[in-house]
Amino acid sequence: MLNQRNWIITENCFDLKSQNHAETIFTIGNGYLGTRGTHEEHYPGEERTTFIHGVFDDVPIVFTELVNAPDWLDLTLRLGGEWFSLTEGEILSYQRQLDLRNGLLSRRVEWRSPQGARWLLLFERFASLTNPHLLCQRVTIKAFENTTVEARATLSGDTDNLNYKHWDWLGQGLEHNNTWLHLRTRSSGIELGAATRLTVDGGENLEHTAWDTRNAPTLVVTTELKSGDIVEIEKITAFYTSRETTDPQGAARRALETLPKRAWSGLMESHARAWQREWEACDVVIEGDDRAHLAVRFSLFQLLAAAPRQDERVSIGAKALSGYGYRGHVFWDTEIFMLPFFTYTRPEIARNLLSYRFHTLEGARKKARENGFNGAQFAWESAATGEEVTPTWVPHPTDRTKLIRIWTGDIQIHISADVCYAIWQYWQATGDDDFMAHRGAEIFLDVARFWASRAEWNGETGCYEFTDVIGPDEYHDHVDNNAYTNALARWQLSTALKVLDWLEGRYPTKAAELRRSLELDESELTRWREVAEKIYWKQDESNGLIEQFEGYFQRRQIDLQALEPRTQSIQSLLGIEGANEANILKQPDVVMLAYLLPELFDEKTLRVNYEYYNARTDHTFGSSLGPAIHAIIACRVGKPDEAYEHFMRAALADLEDVRGNAHDGIHAASAGGIWQAIVFGFGGLRFEPDGPKTYPCLPRHWRRLVFRIRYRGQPYEFDLCNPQTGVAEG
Repeated sequence: MLNQRNWIITENCFDLKSQNHAETIFTIGNGYLGTRGTHEEHYPGEERTTFIHGVFDDVPIVFTELVNAPDWLDLTLRLGGEWFSLTEGEILSYQRQLDLRNGLLSRRVEWRSPQGARWLLLFERFASLTNPHLLCQRVTIKAFENTTVEARATLSGDTDNLNYKHWDWLGQGLEHNNTWLHLRTRSSGIELGAATRLTVDGGENLEHTAWDTRNAPTLVVTTELKSGDIVEIEKITAFYTSRETTDPQGAARRALETLPKRAWSGLMESHARAWQREWEACDVVIEGDDRAHLAVRFSLFQLLAAAPRQDERVSIGAKALSGYGYRGHVFWDTEIFMLPFFTYTRPEIARNLLSYRFHTLEGARKKARENGFNGAQFAWESAATGEEVTPTWVPHPTDRTKLIRIWTGDIQIHISADVCYAIWQYWQATGDDDFMAHRGAEIFLDVARFWASRAEWNGETGCYEFTDVIGPDEYHDHVDNNAYTNALARWQLSTALKVLDWLEGRYPTKAAELRRSLELDESELTRWREVAEKIYWKQDESNGLIEQFEGYFQRRQIDLQALEPRTQSIQSLLGIEGANEANILKQPDVVMLAYLLPELFDEKTLRVNYEYYNARTDHTFGSSLGPAIHAIIACRVGKPDEAYEHFMRAALADLEDVRGNAHDGIHAASAGGIWQAIVFGFGGLRFEPDGPKTYPCLPRHWRRLVFRIRYRGQPYEFDLCNPQTGVAEG
């Protein structure tokens, strides 16, 4: 299915003003780590960052964060006695490309030095998908006169997280063309071993030296070139941590010892094959819209680059492994927005991501206890242990003398149901009974226990209520009876009872074990049923309109169109309290609910709620999570052109920085939502008793849409043509 079009992300000019955005876009990764797209040489304002899954350490205010690993990219060049820098001399030509087919990042530069010497340089790098501990660089240099080249390859442990340092130095060493470094995080005590090897091919009178600088051991190679000569410099780095081995330093050094003298070609070949297998499982083809096609593939690449294949104790944060936004913390973004892509294309990865929630179940139980509830309450922001790591206060964006109270970690409780929804979706799609029996069921039962203890009886309404919460729409906090939260709580309680019935029928020993360990009796199950049946729900019987939360219809009415054009979010324009008092939404909870629980909406109800909330949503500057879901529901109400507008708003969020914050990292949830919009929106995929079926709703200029899924262990490919040219389905 792989075609040759729309695979390359290209940058044709060097611009320091946009370098942080470009660093995000040119992030590479292999599911073990991710590295932002900084250059080999250094520039002011850069954010040279590599994040390794699971390597968290304490930090003030935000509790914990992914730690910036040692800098493996550092490779400075002295060409003919002059330092290579794009801020000096003259750039004769420049092009940087990320090849999404194989994760190869390359940069071709023709440069004239300040003294007039001309050079042609090709920089290449990749993070091996075959051996995720290996990081590979190559620089090919062509001289146009007799001259010298000096390359300095540093393995720098003197890295920081935006000026906060996490590493303690333990040791280092040098051996001919190899160097190694041994570090440990200051609070979490995670050890890291890093080793680098530098080899050079070409030139004459080759000389190797090394500098044993503390925390920055450096390998230096010099060679002489004649006019027209080419030299290749190869730098291979290995990373291991104590999360994988008791001897990370030794493991890193041994990983390099096993490589041949010239390793690039062999490593690249196996790496490219591994990426080809990934794309064969999940590529999407769009004919008739190159811009959208490239944006979709870019989004899928970033998800695949962050997807843990060997580790089931980590998950994907809101910014994947591409930036400092949210400090690497895991949100509902993973389960609701990213996970379906993996569930239906790479279920092995989906299982790992869901297993992370199982392994952090004790953290969720701790949060429930601390809040006075039973069962498991998943953290709004989660890291290594599953304990709550949402910051309580953050600095004001414009007045650094003030702090803003963050309430999401206290009262945004819907995530516990979201985790269960993702488990259920995975189980239905894969038939993985083993996972549900030995991991998923325990999560379901403990989360149901939380919802039953969190529910509040209101004698006046005769309902169980959930008051003082935040729904997905974060413009409104401290609200009562949020429609999304209440509906998902009701679904979770009811489904937990079904899971227990299934478990007792298929795995009676496991069911009995869970009943004992959780001290689950019939009286508690009876309460779950009662709460589920009587959860507050408000819907206008005359037109089917669902109130997003109690009192929403009485909020201040604002005409969004009257505020256009604008370059800020409604919350920025009105302030936090002003937005809370208005009827404008960061993202529409009811539309999100219609996507997840379509059985609650008939055709009329779906349309009236979509149109009502669509007109009141801050699409451009609100949540990046909303547009893709809007696109899906717009397709379901027969509005493909409107769906396409929403879809492109999501698809270009990072590539074109439509929200102005892509420098913080990839919008990973939006990336996952884009795939869902393609498959469940424009493709109209439905799962029926006789298997998956499509009901396409393609934009008028799309000639063809092709995608693949796996369902119940079977591969399916759907090849959909625009009705104007006929429909093909496979």
